[in-house]
Amino acid sequence: MRLGFYTDYSADIAQFAQTTGFTSMELSAWPQSALNADEITDERIKEIRVDLDDRDIQISALGYYPNYLAADKDEAAEYKRYFRKVMQLAARMEVPAVCTFAGMTPGLTVEQCMDPWADLFSDFCVEAEDLGIKIAIENCPMLNHKERTGENLAFSPEIWQAMFEAVPSPALGLEIDPSHLVFLGIDHIQAIYDFGDRIVHFHAKDIDIDERKRGRLGFYGQAFGPLQGFGNGWWRFRAPGWGVIDWRRVITALTEVGYAGNIDIEHEDEVFAAAAMAHIEGEADIVEMLGKEPNALVLGYRCLAPMMPLDSTALLPH
Repeated sequence: MRLGFYTDYSADIAQFAQTTGFTSMELSAWPQSALNADEITDERIKEIRVDLDDRDIQISALGYYPNYLAADKDEAAEYKRYFRKVMQLAARMEVPAVCTFAGMTPGLTVEQCMDPWADLFSDFCVEAEDLGIKIAIENCPMLNHKERTGENLAFSPEIWQAMFEAVPSPALGLEIDPSHLVFLGIDHIQAIYDFGDRIVHFHAKDIDIDERKRGRLGFYGQAFGPLQGFGNGWWRFRAPGWGVIDWRRVITALTEVGYAGNIDIEHEDEVFAAAAMAHIEGEADIVEMLGKEPNALVLGYRCLAPMMPLDSTALLPH
């Protein structure tokens, strides 16, 4: 189990990771990233792999998080086409997984979205099996806090179970981010134990809860005026160690279920990156603006690094 972060590749970022002590990266594969799946050459892939190998940094996964069930059919079709290219890129790079969202059609219920989702991801999983990779679905609900809608149906253990029953492929798994479970009121530790054999990748992100504000605003949060950051007025994302999550319990649970992947920090801390937050308009902008911002990444590293277990095969010399 290694510690890293979700970012876009560059030699400077790789140098920062090595200097800080990170040994893992989930790399963005959005079209505007360094790993554009339509355009990147085998020569460039080799250069990136050599650079990271020389720094002892593993690529834990590729990340691409659109809404495949978007109401705009042309938009959804492009997301699906490009995701297949990202899966092929993961195989070319010998990266074990692609992390993504399940998607959800605005205005439809989870039940109404399940059949089209299952049809689509059954096809995706056949291709993933052929390529020898896994698909890890993140549990962020992708809420629109003003409209009270979401764009990712895979936000709860109840739904995960239905997904795995609908698509029983061994290529399908989860990318768990405990911060989303916390604000939804879901037991994130129990979720790890219940779905340990399905966890392909793990995002480390913390969360602040303002009980006083929640007591006034309610679960749905602020209704009037502009919202700042990713929260809804009574919660906000933080770097690991700066919120309410007990990371020792998280790492204990991951260890006990035999999780064999890495832990990558997803930086969405609006306190330590207040200036960058002003430039974020969509999901792809998060990694572009925050995956390169050092403050929260270094602070998250300082929190988690002392807790990371040694390789279970490591032995002290006699």
